[in-house]
Amino acid sequence: MPKVDLLVGTRPNFVKVTQFKKELEKFPDLELTLIHSNQHYTDSVSSVFFEQFELKIDKFLSPFSGNPSSQIGHIIFELSEILNEDRPDLLLVVGDVNTTLAGAIVANKLGIKLGHIESGLRSFDRSMPEEINRILVDEICDLYFVTEPSGHENLLKEGKEESKIHLVGNTMIDTLVAFNEHIAQTSLPFETENREIITVTLHRPSNVDEKQGIEKIIHLLTELSLKYQVVFPIHPRTENRFKNLGLHTNLAAIDNLTITPPLDYFSFQKLVSISKALVTDSGGIQEETTYLKIPCITLRENTERPITTTIGSNLLMDFDVELILSTIENPKKSVSVPELWDGKSTQRILQVIDNFFSK
Repeated sequence: MPKVDLLVGTRPNFVKVTQFKKELEKFPDLELTLIHSNQHYTDSVSSVFFEQFELKIDKFLSPFSGNPSSQIGHIIFELSEILNEDRPDLLLVVGDVNTTLAGAIVANKLGIKLGHIESGLRSFDRSMPEEINRILVDEICDLYFVTEPSGHENLLKEGKEESKIHLVGNTMIDTLVAFNEHIAQTSLPFETENREIITVTLHRPSNVDEKQGIEKIIHLLTELSLKYQVVFPIHPRTENRFKNLGLHTNLAAIDNLTITPPLDYFSFQKLVSISKALVTDSGGIQEETTYLKIPCITLRENTERPITTTIGSNLLMDFDVELILSTIENPKKSVSVPELWDGKSTQRILQVIDNFFSK
């Protein structure tokens, strides 16, 4: 019986793997072990998600706090011991985080077949650590699981064998579909006023590392709050920048602004579902809002998920407050849901794996 180890390590990873054990029931010839690298290990980004998704982790690496290269080294060392003992036939890695790269290196060095979920996505911005991770992982893969046509095209241009590339859709959408009723029934941990809601999430270095960026955020939130209820689930990185710059009190002075800690999955998706629009620099939110057809303004120069801008509700733009306000008032009209973003991507991945080992 082919053994598959599935490696996750961060909040975005968890959201993308919730249906694997459920769908595995349809594939009795496959055995699946879920491994958590503990790249994210605080309650707000780890255990709460496992509880909501009823996600059972089979094996944990020990937590580690350090710089990215040390973290990758730690994961490589501990995962090597686990995979040496397990000897799976395939290791599945997810996305573009440090855990993804570490897992790919271990599989390659131990002679284990490697599959990459969300393969082929490219921002073409090599200043982003995630872009380097994506490129390196795809260089040593055996199975490429692609969410959108651009991924397929990128991999072909990079010389990958077409027979190894599989357009399967987006497993993040599988989770939205599977937990739709739970999300609808969720009560938010704060009051929603009789105003339209704008949700803002910002954490990338380009937007929050410099004082000028933090001042722009304050200006944006202030302007938005004149007309809307603004909800700002504040990322720890962003919160620390406000505090270090002595600008945290400026947030408290803004009317109609609700500041929350990072929300659990159900609460955040409920918030998204009732928002007029989102302003973000996140990757995953671009996909979730595209599926929900909710306007999304992404404050980045590029996106590794171009289908969200070509047929979805996502708009890339510079951090121009007036332009953001104008775009919220005049959202993109013609949007649709990408092909195969239908809640069945996990099943397609397992079918490909089953076929791969049945040859």
